[in-house]
Amino acid sequence: MKPYFLALLFLISLQSCSNLKTKRVELIDFVPENSSVIIKTSNFESLKNTISNNDVLQEISKSSTYKNLEKTLENSSLINPLGNVLLCFSKDSTDSLQYTIITKNHSNLFKTDSLKNYTQETLNYKNKTVVKSVLNNLPLFSTIVDSTFFASTSKNILDGVFIQSKTNQELKKIYNTTSNNKTCSVIIKPDSTFIKQFFLEKNLQFKNFTNYLALDIDANQNEIILNGITKATDSLNSIINLFNKTIPQENLTANITPSNSDGFMSITFNDFKSFESNLITYNQKDSTYISPSLFNDIIEIGIIYQGNEQAIVLNSIDNIATKDALIGNRNIVDTYREINIYDFETPLIFSKTFTPFISFNNANVYCVIDNFFVFADSKEFLQTIIANYQNKTTFSERSYYKNIKENLSDESSLLCVYTPSTLNKIININLEETLDYNLNKYHTSALQFIYDNNFAHVNGVIKKSKTRTSLNSVSEEWNIKLDADILNNPQFVTNHITKQKEIVVQDINNNLYLISNKGKILWKKKLHGPVLGEINQIDIYKNGRLQLCFATPNRVYVIDRKGRDVAPFPRKFNDKITQPLSVFDYDNKKNYRLLITQGKNLLMYNVQSKIVEGFTFKSANNNIVSQPKHFRIGSKDYLTFKTENKLYILDRTGRTRVKPKTNALFSNQPVFLYNNQFTTTTNNGNLYSVSTNGNVSLKNLGFTKDHYLTTTSKTLVALNENKLTIKSKTTELDFGSYSKPKIFYINDKIYVTVTDKQSHKVYLFDSLSKLIPNFPVYGNSLIELNNIDKDRNLELVTKGESNSIILYQIN
Repeated sequence: MKPYFLALLFLISLQSCSNLKTKRVELIDFVPENSSVIIKTSNFESLKNTISNNDVLQEISKSSTYKNLEKTLENSSLINPLGNVLLCFSKDSTDSLQYTIITKNHSNLFKTDSLKNYTQETLNYKNKTVVKSVLNNLPLFSTIVDSTFFASTSKNILDGVFIQSKTNQELKKIYNTTSNNKTCSVIIKPDSTFIKQFFLEKNLQFKNFTNYLALDIDANQNEIILNGITKATDSLNSIINLFNKTIPQENLTANITPSNSDGFMSITFNDFKSFESNLITYNQKDSTYISPSLFNDIIEIGIIYQGNEQAIVLNSIDNIATKDALIGNRNIVDTYREINIYDFETPLIFSKTFTPFISFNNANVYCVIDNFFVFADSKEFLQTIIANYQNKTTFSERSYYKNIKENLSDESSLLCVYTPSTLNKIININLEETLDYNLNKYHTSALQFIYDNNFAHVNGVIKKSKTRTSLNSVSEEWNIKLDADILNNPQFVTNHITKQKEIVVQDINNNLYLISNKGKILWKKKLHGPVLGEINQIDIYKNGRLQLCFATPNRVYVIDRKGRDVAPFPRKFNDKITQPLSVFDYDNKKNYRLLITQGKNLLMYNVQSKIVEGFTFKSANNNIVSQPKHFRIGSKDYLTFKTENKLYILDRTGRTRVKPKTNALFSNQPVFLYNNQFTTTTNNGNLYSVSTNGNVSLKNLGFTKDHYLTTTSKTLVALNENKLTIKSKTTELDFGSYSKPKIFYINDKIYVTVTDKQSHKVYLFDSLSKLIPNFPVYGNSLIELNNIDKDRNLELVTKGESNSIILYQIN
């Protein structure tokens, strides 16, 4: 009996376990069943900023469809997510757009402070708690399930989250292929009514093309790059599966397509018979159907679009065999540039054989150009193609086509290339509008599908074409807007992964932004106050990964490149910090010291946020008016700062190392090490220098009280009123309101910059006071100059309008 009893207990326990609801862990487990489009992003704020700065999306924002979507999403501003977010879109029974937000819950998720036209109430029913939030008469229903925040504009959709349904495993598989490191990822489900068509060919509608489409999208102001996969689970009922059992070939239709055409489509396969077999099944033709031998040696079919005209291009691997197949169509109707144009008597064979890719059936003339057999409905169109091929004015010869090919595979099953007018048409088809968007700078866009085993890779690119730059020209690379006016000067920092530069800047709401060198906002982080001075970078873990390190009036921050606080920071201070944070690495061993200035006092911390006991300096005779600096001369360290009437030169323990034999009433300018002397200026415009033995020298520069000084170890630059002095040469600038000058030493060359904020001009000089060609340029702040990417050109960043940043390149 005992074994039987144990077995019975085991079966009962199994049944009990099966009745327990499985806890949903991943965000995808909560997606409403009727969602047609799912957008995933790991940085909600960055996504919103990218949308507001991308030129193509801003053009589309003119459409009523975009405006309706923007209005629908208005109450998403209530949400302040951390980590991944899913935005799910669907249509309800009245064909109205509804959306759902899914993200992990946290204590500060809802942002409702100081909101106008906002109300909130808590609803309790069926033992569930639902919050109804209304912003500008737009409701949003939300709840928490399994530590996951779920909110929807539809109460019916929200009700569905309490009914745990089985996750669509095919959807989950394709969701898991998406990246967390892009601007966003988009999954389009089979029943989507939002995407209608990617192609000019009317028979290639999205609803028949595939089942699932998952795209990682990387976007900045000037481009949108797509990479992903698509999968159809219904054998040959989807167009993408027509490439099953075929191998993609190199797309060469660009070599024959005139660059002034509207674009082209290229279809490739390694074996026509396999491709034909799939077409016969898809089109439900009689299996005994025999196609013309014309196509037996073809590995690519291209369609060239030009206004209302089309041309069909066959790329043959055996010219002789293909010509033999055309033996009955050798009647010459014209000769153009020594190329014969022939009659073609069976133009219907293209649509009969290649539906749904080709519906064009008026190709009644053709010619042969090298390996290409080109069919069209007029001699004139063929003459245009011949002329452009011979003149080398085809797509493949154009720099803008070569530019987008960097983001494409050389070999693909299906490639579509669009010009601005064609891209405009495709957008209007999907938005069901007839607007004229300004896309002229996007000379070429492309979408390609590369068939693999039971799925296809997808690549897409919409990229602004770069105009050819002349030597010494200065070109604006991008200009992006922030959410609020800019508070401080944009600054370059190093990306330790790419070894390139990125930009940090803060707005007047104390949000700190990290921006890529392509103009993409990577993250935005709210700080407790404005950043004091420039931001430092340190390697706190000594592993090559850099963090941002700086102070605000009451905190010291250390932030990693993903915008996360690094423990034990931020450290809060009750007394106000009065100078920028000074970071010292005495022996270049990454044993950092963080020096905090509070009025007349100095506090030194290590990166564990603990006081350095060996630093013994107590307090200055008055408030410190310059940021403490560290210099090394020989084997000795010097820490320098000043009050209004005393210059301090200490050793690293805080004891006096050099005592100036005379002091002065000092200006507010920093202390520099110039010609191995500690150098600054006095209130009455004298250059004040102290040697390492304490001797003081004064030089009358004739400066007024409001002057600026900056130096390197051997170069002195000063600005007094409108006179800029570099070394010993003085240049008189136009009268204006100037920033302080700044020196850059790059590639063994000195650059000096200053900005006239009154006339919005940025000046850049060399060490001989000679203005760099094509300067000044437009700008409203002190610039940062460096080589920020992998090319040889220097870039500079500056404030544009009150809330915008401009990046220029010096060519």
